[in-house]
Amino acid sequence: MDLVLEITDHFVFDKLYAEYLPKNGLVANWVNDKLQNELLANATTVASSALPAPLQLLSNIAGKFQRTDEIYGQVPTKFLPVTEYATQSLLGRSNVLREFISLMIITTIFGWILYFAAASLAYVTVFDKKIFNHPRYLKNQMRLEVWRAVSAIPWMVMLTTPFFLMELHGFSKLYFDVNESTGGWKHIAIQFPMFIFFTDCGIYFIHRFLHWPAVYKALHKPHHKWIVCTPFASHAFHPVDGWFQSLPYHLYPLILPLNKVSYLVLFVFVNFWTVMIHDGSYWSNDPVVNGTACHTVHHLYFNYNYGQFTTLWDRLGGSYRRPDDSFFAKTNKNQDAKIWKDQTCQMEAIRGELEGKSDDRVYITSK
Repeated sequence: MDLVLEITDHFVFDKLYAEYLPKNGLVANWVNDKLQNELLANATTVASSALPAPLQLLSNIAGKFQRTDEIYGQVPTKFLPVTEYATQSLLGRSNVLREFISLMIITTIFGWILYFAAASLAYVTVFDKKIFNHPRYLKNQMRLEVWRAVSAIPWMVMLTTPFFLMELHGFSKLYFDVNESTGGWKHIAIQFPMFIFFTDCGIYFIHRFLHWPAVYKALHKPHHKWIVCTPFASHAFHPVDGWFQSLPYHLYPLILPLNKVSYLVLFVFVNFWTVMIHDGSYWSNDPVVNGTACHTVHHLYFNYNYGQFTTLWDRLGGSYRRPDDSFFAKTNKNQDAKIWKDQTCQMEAIRGELEGKSDDRVYITSK
């Protein structure tokens, strides 16, 4: 994220922070006076300025893992020169509060843009719109999906930003230079399958946890509101649910080396993949790739196909369900009606076990 922040600071944020929170402005003067008064009041208590012992211990341990050559705002920039405004604000580039605000704005806006761009592209190009006639398609479903996603993204970003802050302050294994010391291009090529393997495993177990009845009702049920999906259902989560399922993506660079450009590429890829598996376009019944058909099975029948990228962990965990051949067959209106009726009967039996008899969904057709 330091690459993104460097660009946005250079062109936008340096000037904004310098203008609205200047070093010698009203806010800066108030903060300085407040700090000085507190220091004077506590001058007789030496221990007051020290951290409690447990926090001091944690701070010392954390310091051993910090890479000081990666602290954003305290090391030379990689692409763009530091602007004249960078030192004119109360909040410098390495200030945690400023970084939090900047990342919230950047990631939320980028998240909205990516969501609408990917989902709209899928909707226009590959989405099979006959799903609108499925008996378990909801009334006003796309509008509900969009509202759920748009309102959830800022909260998911807020929960995720602490990971970005850790990266900015040197608590990760992200790197930029590609050379012998970092494994060269060979390691860049290996990182992509390693990332997929690691995150696929993590998401599988997190997703299964989210299907425990109590957790499901509290967090995951909003995403399963959509029995049959449009591409706009991809990010329509409860924010905490979305955050849980994104954890493996952010844990990976804290544990394993990852190039910073690869990190950004994978960030975009993951979002596009999330849209793709909700777009209702069935290209193949691949036994390895957990594609759209597999994820459609998950939404229809709840307790199967928890994986994100592959079927490996579902096969090992006994939760794999092969998509029916009818998903891929060219059918007419009467055949569709029969297939959907069978799907609905199976779905209702499983839904009843998981959610109970009552169903608060409003479908386009009567039950």
